[in-house]
Amino acid sequence: MHRGIGTQNWATLVHGFSITGGDEDCVKILKKCKESIPSREKGGKVIIIDIVLENPKQKDDSVRAQHNMDMVMMVFGARERTKKEWEKLFTEAGFSEYEITPTLGTRSLIEIYA
Repeated sequence: MHRGIGTQNWATLVHGFSITGGDEDCVKILKKCKESIPSREKGGKVIIIDIVLENPKQKDDSVRAQHNMDMVMMVFGARERTKKEWEKLFTEAGFSEYEITPTLGTRSLIEIYA
């Protein structure tokens, strides 16, 4: 499930990260991503497109879509995360900075830097 990621990529893109499983699996994946990118000063970052709960820009249709995603998550034993929960994962994986941009309905663009 957790294959290696190439080394010294400018950026690594992860989509649908929430369905990968629990926090332990997510931290393992993030650590592998961190190994594959250069420092922020050299333009390195991990880009995640995923759900961040408590997103103030969500509309009724987005909330409905989020409820559907909740059902999918139950099947995989995964879950959606709040900003604080994402921050905890990033810190455990050794990342020092992140930015969350809520622009994709229920999903946000998350950029994390080594």
